[in-house]
Amino acid sequence: MVGPPIISLTNALPDMNDMTKRGLLASMALAWCCTAWAQESPQSLPTIRLNAGIHNIQAQVAQTPEQRATGLMFRRSMPNNEGMLFVFEAPTKQCFWMKNTYLPLSIAFLADDGTVVNIEDMKPQTLDSHCSLQPVRYVLEMNQGWFAKRGIKAGAKLTGQPFSR
Repeated sequence: MVGPPIISLTNALPDMNDMTKRGLLASMALAWCCTAWAQESPQSLPTIRLNAGIHNIQAQVAQTPEQRATGLMFRRSMPNNEGMLFVFEAPTKQCFWMKNTYLPLSIAFLADDGTVVNIEDMKPQTLDSHCSLQPVRYVLEMNQGWFAKRGIKAGAKLTGQPFSR
């Protein structure tokens, strides 16, 4: 059985000369390529060092609305002691989901002084909401199980520059 005829994009475009059609198609291909690359490439964000007792964390800092919205989306891996610290302007109830996030993550909601309010495990590519139990300004995402493997629970205190105020 023969499928439907395939129509060339250049034939589907309105009346344009061939050079204009090729230029338009090249621009469309470049835009698609750059969009796909941007989605697959991790954000380049500043990093800070945090400590959870004797455990060091190298955390990328997401502090603008755009950085926070993208977070760890589209990443395929993350080194063991690295994570992402989300910084908000003021303490409020924070909720996160895992749309377009391929890594299983654990999320710690942190008070202004670095005290862990609550920790939740999150499944990749879900829209399940994971929220802080009280208003927080900081949220730290790590590879799933990172906190549990180190015995870090609600009430533990993280240290580092953002919590030194």
